[in-house]
Amino acid sequence: MDRQIRASLFDIKLRTRTQMLIPLAVLAAIFLLIPTAHGQTFSVVHTFTGGGDGAQPFAGLTFDRAGNLYGTTHSGGNNGGGTVFKMTAKGSTWLITPLYEFSPQGRGGANPSSGVIFGPDGSLYGTATTGGSGFGTVYKLQPPQNACKTTICYWTQTVLYSFAGGTDGNQPTGNLFFDPAGNIYGTTQAGGTFDYGTVFQLTKSGGNWTESVLYSFASGQDGNGPTDGVIMNSAGNLFGTTPYGGINNCQGGCGTVYELTPSGSGWTEQIIYRFQGKPDAQRAYGGLILDSAGNLYGASYEGGENGGGTAYELSPAGGSWNYAVIYNLTGSENGPYARLAMDSSGNLYGTTLTPSTIFELSPASGSWDYTDLHDLSGNDGDLPRGSVAIDSDGNLYGTTSAGGADQAGTAWKLTP
Repeated sequence: MDRQIRASLFDIKLRTRTQMLIPLAVLAAIFLLIPTAHGQTFSVVHTFTGGGDGAQPFAGLTFDRAGNLYGTTHSGGNNGGGTVFKMTAKGSTWLITPLYEFSPQGRGGANPSSGVIFGPDGSLYGTATTGGSGFGTVYKLQPPQNACKTTICYWTQTVLYSFAGGTDGNQPTGNLFFDPAGNIYGTTQAGGTFDYGTVFQLTKSGGNWTESVLYSFASGQDGNGPTDGVIMNSAGNLFGTTPYGGINNCQGGCGTVYELTPSGSGWTEQIIYRFQGKPDAQRAYGGLILDSAGNLYGASYEGGENGGGTAYELSPAGGSWNYAVIYNLTGSENGPYARLAMDSSGNLYGTTLTPSTIFELSPASGSWDYTDLHDLSGNDGDLPRGSVAIDSDGNLYGTTSAGGADQAGTAWKLTP
């Protein structure tokens, strides 16, 4: 599939399902409590307006130690290039504060598709899909050095790396990851030696960051166009997914799960699974999570027995990996777009794009039980593209990229 068509696939779908965004100055949270059939309570904690608070949050939310939430919007803001925001609980309400506003084609980047994470220094780190030199950026945000005396105090942005669109990569879309040494890892959807995406590393030295491409995808059996970031196991190996490439049972390939292993001469890629489409999965846009036993879990947007995507597990077995579909989703259109989340009890949580739902998978005597926690109606949100976040009390938080009163997306909470 043409990379421009692939990159814009969901933006086209969003535009056809949403109306023109109406900028508003109101940043107060709008609350809508919806009891579900399973005893949970669903709350819309913010409805994005497309104004200063942003529009179309594509990624999930991140907690700080105080329980505040941080996220990004792909568009909106006063400059139109998206925002980074903070949400703070005040009693039973949540207040949203813009921390940074991107400008289209600005030097700091624009249109972030990934969320933000906290680095070892307490700063926020993320990627912007466009802008910078024209091909996206990796950035850092730091709070003001002096106490804020106004309602909105923007954070200071520093661009750590601006992609040139060639062999170094193009269109960073997934979340970043820090290793114990403070190095940053991420992926680009395009660029690299063959222009089918990269896995990259940023290393800090003397106050500057240097980018190294660890692997360039070649669009063959190795995969094509990673849209989410990588994770690392205790041995220092990296794992991720590609939605294209691999076995050609699907147009453009069904996608792969890959492992990168460090060696004296660089990094070696090993494909640990190639999706086959209908039998197991295809289009794994979301990345992977890792449990304490070293098992990998992921979800696919399409494929499986019912065509609506799957949740799957990869278990290490003597130098190889055993693949198992743990649940075939029955969605009438498309399944999960984001990676799954796991709670302390080993339950998995995720969302499906169309129809838009929030679900739980619970291990039960060698199988997994599926629970539909909430069906999004459009008024409370639509098209959830980001991962679910879980707080210490087991409450779930997430975003939708469309829906809400202004069709600009929502942030939500689901209480068990």
